[in-house]
Amino acid sequence: MLKEEIKSGKSKIAVYGLGQIGSAIAAVWLRYGAYVIGVDKSKRVIEEAQNGFPNSNEYGVKEAFAKAIEENRFMAIEDGIEASRLSKIKFVIVPLINNGTFTDYTAIKDVTEKIGKGLKKNDIVCFNTSLPVGSCDNIILPTLISESNLKPEEDFFFIYSPERVLVGRIIKDIEENYPAIVSGVGSKSRDIARELYSLIAKKGVIVMNDIRAAELEKLFEGIYRDVNIALANELAILCNKLNIDFWEVREAANSQPYCNIHKAGVGVGGICIPVYPKFVLDIAKNVKVECNIVEQARMLNDEMPIYAARDAMRLTNKKNVTILGLAFRGNVADARLSPSYAIIEEFVKNGYNVRLHDPYVSESIVPRGVEFTKEIDKAIRDTNLIFIATDHDEYRMIEEEFISNLSSDVIIYDGRNVLDRDRFKNIKIYGIGRKNEIMV
Repeated sequence: MLKEEIKSGKSKIAVYGLGQIGSAIAAVWLRYGAYVIGVDKSKRVIEEAQNGFPNSNEYGVKEAFAKAIEENRFMAIEDGIEASRLSKIKFVIVPLINNGTFTDYTAIKDVTEKIGKGLKKNDIVCFNTSLPVGSCDNIILPTLISESNLKPEEDFFFIYSPERVLVGRIIKDIEENYPAIVSGVGSKSRDIARELYSLIAKKGVIVMNDIRAAELEKLFEGIYRDVNIALANELAILCNKLNIDFWEVREAANSQPYCNIHKAGVGVGGICIPVYPKFVLDIAKNVKVECNIVEQARMLNDEMPIYAARDAMRLTNKKNVTILGLAFRGNVADARLSPSYAIIEEFVKNGYNVRLHDPYVSESIVPRGVEFTKEIDKAIRDTNLIFIATDHDEYRMIEEEFISNLSSDVIIYDGRNVLDRDRFKNIKIYGIGRKNEIMV
């Protein structure tokens, strides 16, 4: 029944939060043929949405919006209450902020109140934001009930389905790569969740009986990666001390199918992996359970930018450093909680002249007092130390001759292990877990 209602436009879909993930979720439903109402509190974002997100780098987004706009199947508004009144199905992907000491639900509460004020009989509300355990039961549902005077399962249906996507391939992740994780406030909501997500998720739908379990599932995904990255970093530091090549050992060890040692690196960024362990540690503290592995892993990964910067400083007494990459991950413009910030701060604190290059990020997020350029030749010219902090493809392709022509006296610290060392005969390359360290 939902299929026909959505395809016909009878049941309109509202997507609250048109950031990178939200705009891609909207695009998925536009590709399906739905009528979508985009909702965002930013006038700039609303304007971009109305123009079809012309600057989006996310695969498939511009095309989906362009077609929908041409077919009059999309509108963008700031009024969250009106969007709730106009739509039957509401997807929410607004940010939950954690600064390391407390979790800020402001945006979540605000959008929930607006949806509640416009909520109608038989509406469907689905939250996609990754949340601490208990958020749906203790904050979101009570707010919806109080604002709407409606009862879940009787008057409206509530679904939780955490997004499971990687920036740069969000549409493909939703449609093709992974099964959707869904849960609901009751059996009716869970049945609707299965029906709804079966329309777009080719890998199927995993229905969980407890919303809290679905909240925790997404956190487990991030914690698994955080802990295993920390393990790799710890082993790489050991290899540094032993003057053994971690990367050679890792490759050999991972030939055993039960072994999957992750990549070591200068740190973990983004608003997911560094934050999810804190959600779990908070809830564990509340129930008096010690999660020592989770806590130690997070501490180690937080320390890696400082370790890597100091490791690189030992390579030369000269004080000109070029840092390649501000984004937390390769080929994206997202620099939220990027380890590059701590790396830059450590070099500045130790008296280095810092030059920063990143082909994707906006200059507005560059730390004050740091020279920034999007021109790679300008970034490298007359520098003494090149520090690769982000695994952009552009950095993988840098040739030794290109660097030599710009800087005659230079050492490279490859913090992301992106360079093929066999292609470098004269310039020395060092990095986390690499052999042949030098002291000056």
